Amino acid sequence: MKHRKEPPGDKNIIGTRVVALRKAKKMKQKEFLARLQTEGLDISPTSLSRLEGQYRLVQDYEVVAIAKALEVSVRDLLGEE
Repeated sequence: MKHRKEPPGDKNIIGTRVVALRKAKKMKQKEFLARLQTEGLDISPTSLSRLEGQYRLVQDYEVVAIAKALEVSVRDLLGEE
């Protein structure tokens, strides 16, 4: 597994939660990307990596699709539960 060389960015607050939830479900990025597509969100592997590293802004509709793909609530994804 490749580890990030740089510290997390500051473009979003969900990146680290996405990684933690995805890994807790033993889901690889490729599988997660496929789930996102079934939710109507088609993003590239690079874009997902930048999102997880907090180097990319996240749109509100993306937050909803990500929560559905991870089978969690938006509140949980935002760290509110």
